[in-house]
Amino acid sequence: MNEIEKPEHTTVLLREAVTELVIDPDGFYVDGTFGRGGHTAELLARLSDRGRVLAIDKDPQAIDAGRQRFAAETRLRIVHGSFADMGEWLEGQEVTGVLVDLGVSSPQLDQAERGFSFMRDGPLDMRMDTSSGLSAAEWIASAAESEIAQVIKEYGEERFARRMASAVVRERAVQPITRTVQLAKILADAHPAWERGRHPATKAFQAIRIFINRELDDLAALLGQVIDLLQVGGRLVVISFHSLEDRQVKRFIRDQEQGIKLPKNLPVRDVDRGVRLKKIGKAIKPESSEVDGNVRSRSAVMRVAERVA
Repeated sequence: MNEIEKPEHTTVLLREAVTELVIDPDGFYVDGTFGRGGHTAELLARLSDRGRVLAIDKDPQAIDAGRQRFAAETRLRIVHGSFADMGEWLEGQEVTGVLVDLGVSSPQLDQAERGFSFMRDGPLDMRMDTSSGLSAAEWIASAAESEIAQVIKEYGEERFARRMASAVVRERAVQPITRTVQLAKILADAHPAWERGRHPATKAFQAIRIFINRELDDLAALLGQVIDLLQVGGRLVVISFHSLEDRQVKRFIRDQEQGIKLPKNLPVRDVDRGVRLKKIGKAIKPESSEVDGNVRSRSAVMRVAERVA
């Protein structure tokens, strides 16, 4: 069985996400992070013959796998790119719902040659889109120490970022840093306070991955356009795995729900205050049974909002 055929990815919050997303079985939906097609498959199963789905992914492997898996599905269009550019594929058409499942997928983590995991030795790549951009190794080879420290601190919330960056720069002067396990050891050796049950390179690896793939920038770009892409009554569903992502989504929904801040009790309609979204329910997290079956789901948080104007 080749890589494309492996049933290797467990979709997080599968039914919860699609249940919140689908408000019209005849609607037009966007899965902005196709992955291995778990959410898309469940979405298609709930749509009528008139329903349509646009699926987007940065990863060429995901695109190839999806086109093979759904070759006979006429209601689905799969495109290679970032959800940050979603509007380019919509051609002015309003959508009924948008779903994004952020972070890295299991196939990416499990393939050593992708360079996402410090638990498997492989080339230090970390790019979701392997067809463009700098690899992690290329960035580490050329970035200033201050930039490396800033990335690890800002995106990894790592308090020992400066020590780690200094160690990286010192070691790269001796030999190129090109392997995942090599970088993990450098970062771990520079970390003075190991936590039980957590590899000391965890936060730094996550930070470098977020930076290399512009994950927070892409999320900001999506949030900046998604309301205009949705029809009134349309749903936005976001699944986050990192506190920075979830914070960004939470604040966006809150700000769009509050609109322009005015003195209380003024007779002003929501539409005049610029209220464009309403929060649907509370943040949803995986049930314990899902976490038991898929430990990678433990940090997932799902937020849902609906366009009101």
